[in-house]
Amino acid sequence: MTTIHPARITKVLPDSIAAEIGFEPGDAIISINGTSPRDLIDYRFLCADEVLELQVLDAAGKTHSIEIEKDYDEDLGLEFETALFDGLIQCNNRCPFCFIDQQPPGKRSSLYLKDDDYRLSFLYGSYLTLTNLSQREWQRIEQMRLSPLYVSVHATEPDVRIRLLKNPRAGKILEQIKWFQEKRLQIHAQVVVCPSINDGKHLEQTLKDLASFHTGDVPAVASVAVVPVGLTRFRPQEDELIPVTPEKAKEVIAQVRSHTQSFREQLGSTFAWLADEWFLIAGEEELPRESEYEDYPQIDNGVGSIRLFIEQFTEAADNLLPQKVKKRKLTWVVGNAVEKAFQPIVKRLNSVEGLEVNLCALNSDYWGQSITVTGLLTGHDLLLKLQKQDLGDGILLPKVMLKYGESLFLDDVSVQEVTEKLNTKIFPVAGVDELIETCIKPSTND
Repeated sequence: MTTIHPARITKVLPDSIAAEIGFEPGDAIISINGTSPRDLIDYRFLCADEVLELQVLDAAGKTHSIEIEKDYDEDLGLEFETALFDGLIQCNNRCPFCFIDQQPPGKRSSLYLKDDDYRLSFLYGSYLTLTNLSQREWQRIEQMRLSPLYVSVHATEPDVRIRLLKNPRAGKILEQIKWFQEKRLQIHAQVVVCPSINDGKHLEQTLKDLASFHTGDVPAVASVAVVPVGLTRFRPQEDELIPVTPEKAKEVIAQVRSHTQSFREQLGSTFAWLADEWFLIAGEEELPRESEYEDYPQIDNGVGSIRLFIEQFTEAADNLLPQKVKKRKLTWVVGNAVEKAFQPIVKRLNSVEGLEVNLCALNSDYWGQSITVTGLLTGHDLLLKLQKQDLGDGILLPKVMLKYGESLFLDDVSVQEVTEKLNTKIFPVAGVDELIETCIKPSTND
């Protein structure tokens, strides 16, 4: 039995019910109406009542009982240290392509946690395999209607999936998807293609099987993302994995596209989408059009993220970019995977008089990759590649490289350390608006 810890508060939103009552960061909720919440899902469910009786532990260790009357579903205005108050459900699979196992030892402990938790899947869209769920958790998914979940399928043939996950329970995937179908719940599926293991005829079978569940008014399988396996120089030598070559990327693109037209005709949806990386590895000149991505159901899996960024930039640039700014030169650091795709953005930024943005597209020496997505660049890579370069007034740094809410790269190097060693300013940016605003508005330290 897992231990439920009090839900520790890290932030009290201003002008909220919690702020009015006097909650402070460091306080913790023990129970709501007599029930101790296991996680953020329980907390939200329990807080939906109009009358709440809370047991609260303050930062000094004293327990208080607080009664709150509010509107149904009105939020209290609290944020917590973690979404899971009883601990993370960890993965017991041994997938050879698991990124956790492809990291060097000695880094922060959170980098080695293997998440296979359905609650994080429901709350944040992280992927799970369904191999670690107890009967109690299956019942909770049904009772609380926790849908959609995001599931790493990889292969529907039992022997192939068992080979990939190194877990005999992995062969039950079709039975589990049938369960979602019977309960009128949904999943979004992911297939990480590992050449010579689950590609070719196996990928064909997987797409066919998953498409058979895209039926009815609540399709059990809402969408599929087909993603290339990513390898690093730290991966185990005996992992039997083969890197995706440009030739293999072109083959998979052609294979998946051969199905999408029939999916659109038969299912009313493209249904199966290729991650952007396939087109970048293949050296394709053009990414799919925005219309092909429908409502971007797999955006967090890198499916359409580049196209969406470009489209958002084009729209925002018309509204936000001035004709002229105070003279300013910046270096925009990105992974070399997006170098070609981002050229029109750089050209548009540099059309502003006084503004010079140089795109610095890097591969990762740290991970040993020749083609690298932006989120995998590390502090090591920046220090190695940007020494003695003219960085202008500073570096535009996509926040996707950093640990959420902190200033640490994946290799535990801090932004401060990179700032000092490169002797330059660093401007972390997230999204199109922040990118443009940082380019056109001098910082307060300038």
